Amino acid sequence: MLKTIQKEVWAFDCEWVPDTRSGILLLDLPPATPPRRVMEAMWAYGGATAEDPTPFLKTVLCRIVSIAAVRRRTVNGETKLDLLWLPRKPEAAEDRDEASILAKFLGAVGKGKPQLVGFNSRSADLKILVQRAVVNGLSLPDFCHRPDKPWEGCDYFARDNDWHVDMMEILSSWSGKGSVALNEIARLCGIPGKFGTTGDDVAGLWLEGKSREIVQYNCFDALTTYLVWLRLAHCAGLFSAAQYEAEQQAVRDLIFELAAQPGTEFLERYLEEWERLGELRTGGAGGGEQ
Repeated sequence: MLKTIQKEVWAFDCEWVPDTRSGILLLDLPPATPPRRVMEAMWAYGGATAEDPTPFLKTVLCRIVSIAAVRRRTVNGETKLDLLWLPRKPEAAEDRDEASILAKFLGAVGKGKPQLVGFNSRSADLKILVQRAVVNGLSLPDFCHRPDKPWEGCDYFARDNDWHVDMMEILSSWSGKGSVALNEIARLCGIPGKFGTTGDDVAGLWLEGKSREIVQYNCFDALTTYLVWLRLAHCAGLFSAAQYEAEQQAVRDLIFELAAQPGTEFLERYLEEWERLGELRTGGAGGGEQ
C-alpha cells in the first residue's frame, strides 16, 4: 500500500500507436509503404487473428503520441493542481515529434523529481518511455540518475520506494485473471473510466489525423488515474475523510476552470460523466441488498 505523499505528485498516462518507421526497419518493408499497410504488417507480426486483428504489440515497436498528467504541488502549505499534456499543439507536426514529447516530459520529471503515479505504469507506461527514449537517442541523466543507497534520493527504477507508484501492482493479484483494469476500479468508485473512446481506438484516430482527440482522451485518463490515486491514498490513511473530500473538490474546481477556457471545453464532458456515475452509485441503481 502507499507509504508517503511527496510534495509534488504527477499522476500520468501515455498513449501510443504502432511506429511505422520501426515497422519498416524491423520487417524490411519498402520505405514508401502506406502507414496503414505498415501497421497491418506489424499487427500480423504480433499474431493478429480474425478475432483479434489489432493485437497488443511490444511497446518498443510503438511510438508515443501523447502524455498527460495531473500535477499536485504543495506550495506554502496549500495544494495546487494543474493538468499537463503533450503535444500542446496537436495539429503542429513539430509538437507531435516523438523525441520532442519524450525529451520535454522526461526532462521535466528529471528536473522536478515528482512522485510518479500510474496504472500498469511499471510494465507499460514507464517502460515504453524509457524504451523509446533509447530508440530516439535521448540523453536524460537527471531522470535516469539512481542514488547509491535507496534512502539517499529519488529513484524511478527501484521497487522498494514510493517515487514511482504503480496502482495496478497494488490492486491486482499475481494472477492475470485477478488483474484490475483502470476502467473497472474507477467506475466502481464512481469515477469516470472509459467513455466515448478506448485505447483500441487510438491507432485509428492517429491514422485519421485526429491527434487532438487522442490528447483529449489522454487527459481523461490522467484525471481518472489521479482520482483513483486519491481514493487509494484515503484508503491508506494518508487523507482523512475531510481531506479526501477537499482533494476531490480541488479536482472539480480545476476542471471547471479549464472547461471555461477556449481549447479545453472538452473537459466539461468529464464532469458530466463524473456526476452521472456519482448519481448512479448513490442512487443505488440495481444496488438493493441481496
